[in-house]
Amino acid sequence: MACSEINIFDLELDELKNEVTALGEPGYRAKQVWQWIYQGVASFDEMTNLPKTFRDKLKARFYIGGVSVASKLVSEKDGTRKYLFALNDGKVIESNSVCLSTQVGCRMGCSFCASSKLGIDRNLSIGEMVAQVIEIQKDTAEKVSHIVLMGIGEPFDNYDNVVRFLRRMNSPDTLNISYRRMTVSTCGLVPEILRFAEEEFPVNLSVSLHAPNDEIRKTIMPVARKYSIDKILAACHIYTQKTGRRITFEYTLIRNVNDRTEHAKELGKRLAGLLCHVNLIPVNIVEGTGYSKSDKEKVENFKKIIEEYGLPVTVRRELGSDIAASCGQLRKRLVESDGMVDKR
Repeated sequence: MACSEINIFDLELDELKNEVTALGEPGYRAKQVWQWIYQGVASFDEMTNLPKTFRDKLKARFYIGGVSVASKLVSEKDGTRKYLFALNDGKVIESNSVCLSTQVGCRMGCSFCASSKLGIDRNLSIGEMVAQVIEIQKDTAEKVSHIVLMGIGEPFDNYDNVVRFLRRMNSPDTLNISYRRMTVSTCGLVPEILRFAEEEFPVNLSVSLHAPNDEIRKTIMPVARKYSIDKILAACHIYTQKTGRRITFEYTLIRNVNDRTEHAKELGKRLAGLLCHVNLIPVNIVEGTGYSKSDKEKVENFKKIIEEYGLPVTVRRELGSDIAASCGQLRKRLVESDGMVDKR
């Protein structure tokens, strides 16, 4: 656990300026500190244009980031990188390239998901989300140009921090990433989809649908008991009207659950005419679910039927299968073995 009080990434620039002046320093020093932390420095001592007395004050008051790389796996098949990040309280999260986590765990309870099996501990702060990006940039030595909030957690269950994070990453004073290169995934929290539409960000929205009707959806996604597919699609229609952005519907194909010809036809009818894209995902094998992948012929048949309704559709390519790159699997193994990671 960090001995200092505040993760400096949690602060907005104006808030940092107030903190700096409260330490008896001129306000312009805040912008200098801000520039350093978004360059990826690991310590205040690296901020060489700041007086040592000021750096000592910063060290006593703040810490940088709040995450560290506890483990990294690189796929020998396709180069996919999988990160296990340790937080200051010893909890762990996963990131996959720039597919970021927004919570420690997840409360949504989707039956095919490794993350849901462990429940939820807490939300991530904006600083912990920012730090994932900075650490990945440092490790890859490449500027992050795209952000996908599709890691552990339901982003809209941590709505305020997620919106602040998106604004922060878009700022010219930080990473200046275009909103159009950001994607937020949700399992279908209707009030938050409508609220997000009012933000009028041209952010890509990805909705985890995974079933053609409410009856099937309720058996695999508890959230379906609260929000029907019709309500979700109505909210998505509003989102496309407000933002002009196409919705991606994620559809995990589970053998003999939601992968039949009649399921494809029902899904096609529901989505026809909506500004959207369908992403078919052969289910990841997670121990204890009893689910198995649809065979290739069924996947191709499902795809063909969806295309017949005039909908663009792709089958997600399996990346990093040799390193359990699908979200939540690595963390699940670790937590079930010893609970958490000691931050180094």
